[in-house]
Amino acid sequence: MGRRRSGNDGEARPGRARKAVAGVLGVALLAGGGVAWQTGAAEDWWDELRGAPEQPADPAAVAPPPGVDVPAVVRPKVLAQPARAAGALDEAALRRALRRLNARDLGKHVIAAVGPVDGTGLAYRAREGSPVAIPASTTKVVTSAAALFVLGPDRTFETTTVLDSSGRTPRLVLVGGGDPYLTRTPSRAGDAASPTFDPERADIRTLARSTAAALRADGVRTVRLGYDDSLFTGPALHPRWRPDYFPSEVAPISALWVDQARTPDLTTKVPDPAPSAAAEFRRELVRAGIKVAGRTTRTVAGPTTTPVASVSSPTVAQVVQRVLEVSDNNAAEVLLRHIGIADQGEGSFAAGQRGVERVLGANGIDLGDSVLYDGSGLSRDNRLAPEVLVEVLRWAASPDHPQLRPVLSGLPVAGYTGSLTDRMDHGPAEGRGRVRAKTGTLTGVSSLAGIAVDRDGNLMAFALMADKVRPDRSGLARVAMDDAAAGLGACSCGG
Repeated sequence: MGRRRSGNDGEARPGRARKAVAGVLGVALLAGGGVAWQTGAAEDWWDELRGAPEQPADPAAVAPPPGVDVPAVVRPKVLAQPARAAGALDEAALRRALRRLNARDLGKHVIAAVGPVDGTGLAYRAREGSPVAIPASTTKVVTSAAALFVLGPDRTFETTTVLDSSGRTPRLVLVGGGDPYLTRTPSRAGDAASPTFDPERADIRTLARSTAAALRADGVRTVRLGYDDSLFTGPALHPRWRPDYFPSEVAPISALWVDQARTPDLTTKVPDPAPSAAAEFRRELVRAGIKVAGRTTRTVAGPTTTPVASVSSPTVAQVVQRVLEVSDNNAAEVLLRHIGIADQGEGSFAAGQRGVERVLGANGIDLGDSVLYDGSGLSRDNRLAPEVLVEVLRWAASPDHPQLRPVLSGLPVAGYTGSLTDRMDHGPAEGRGRVRAKTGTLTGVSSLAGIAVDRDGNLMAFALMADKVRPDRSGLARVAMDDAAAGLGACSCGG
């Protein structure tokens, strides 16, 4: 039932290979010559050989055909002078740019770190009290970098069907592969008019129809149905999350779900996602002409099953971009489980965090007093030093690790994409477009971590954190934090 692979076990002999290549090239040249004379390409080559005058390289110098009236080519004006990076960042300039961090609305615990993206050390540090703070969703920067390092940017996650033909009625099993964006029905990529990224997603309906076609081709018309969500282990909801985070903020994390465990009308989340996904698959399978006998049951696909069909998730790079741009809690936690599987051999919250800690340490990033319990930043027990976030951003920018670059390219652009679309609209206008940052917001917490380019072209990594914000000041605190980050884009921070 699975796909067959074909190919030669050995390599062709060199002599035979050369003869074959020569023959192919000869045929190609003869065929290409005929086409070239028919299309006029050969005449162009002949003109070049004869020394015919070259055509003008600038399109503006080409005269329009007779009778065609075209407007004159107008050279656009220079809108801005080229950036002139000034070298070392100046602490006094950074302090002026970040003066809004002193706003009373940010509360009594504000810490920050700023340094050059391609350097070491810090050009600015603000410490008041504890050196660590609740990071909220800036945690996703760490999770995303670790996922890209462990899994690779091109990795995908497959939702599959397999068949066990040992019984009287064959048993079909729907196997969850941890696709964070599996949907019920086919979904195109996001609105082309929106700058916020939304990848094309795999869906249950397509999988059911492919499965039905493969079954019918093998003469199978009736199956029993099971589902396997055993890839992820441990609690589906983190014990360090507030109980009311489900269903408002996050779904039970599962290796098998559709629409991130949402109900068909997408208004709320279900408490047990895998059976709901299996029920959806069963309906689509029946519609595709396969009879399903008995109840749908939870099972584990055995080693003797035969692959039937599969659909693939977006790549890890695409998942990371979506996670960072819209601050997707559910997909971030799925990535954490995959880190755990790849690095620790276990798809649990705990294994995922052990994997993150090991990967950071192996790459020279010292957590110190920092501690993380989840991948999304929902836990109020998480603590991060801003220096750690700066180091992770530098790691993602390193030429030694190009596979991590989606961490930077996925950060929302101030005033333009994702969670920063409607932010940084009160402070310095130069900050919009010059700052890319991950937001971090919980009750009493306001954070930003990302990169900024100042007016002179200095590229900075920064992390700004406040975790003792009065709830009635949360809106004003967010504006103050935005103004501070925008100040980095508006300043001339080089010495």
